[in-house]
Amino acid sequence: MDLRYPWEIEAKGRVPEPERFAYANLSIEHRPYDQAAIDPEIDPWRYLADRFAEVAEDGVEEIRAALELIATDAGPTVFHCTSGKDRTGLIAAFVLTLLGVPEEQILADFALTELATARLRADWEAAHPGRTLGWPGYGRAPQTVLALVFADLTARYGSPSRYLAERVGITPETTSRLRARLLDRAAPPGRDPRSGGA
Repeated sequence: MDLRYPWEIEAKGRVPEPERFAYANLSIEHRPYDQAAIDPEIDPWRYLADRFAEVAEDGVEEIRAALELIATDAGPTVFHCTSGKDRTGLIAAFVLTLLGVPEEQILADFALTELATARLRADWEAAHPGRTLGWPGYGRAPQTVLALVFADLTARYGSPSRYLAERVGITPETTSRLRARLLDRAAPPGRDPRSGGA
């Protein structure tokens, strides 16, 4: 599942040997922007959260289609964008939300992308010789960004879960399929599943 714009795919290519896969291009972002060109004087995390808010409003059809595909596809599913940070991070956060993962764990999962910051910056510099990367937030994915996104969704819809149900149109049936597909119902280590207790 490719979350990029068609023009990004044309410029950079898509998955090798596409005939081996069921391929879907669901471009969830509708307003492109250049992170490298962001004014370094503005609040970087509020700026990124505002771009996520645009995706959450503009891309509801593609977000719904992506989540429904993840819930119903019989085989392994991969979803990606260019850096695997913003668009991919948002879809991952929505999947985890539907699975009932606590928000603090979702934020921590999102922030793991920070481990790739040096590589993302190096890739940008290699692709743009002679240009200076002026925005210090490039390639970053701190918890703060997604925390702001979730707070915005809560202020507008009551919670991220209600946004997914009411704005995106994720049904209880889709959520049930997603949970059946992705959650491991085995008992935690050290617990007898016949005990019935927590």
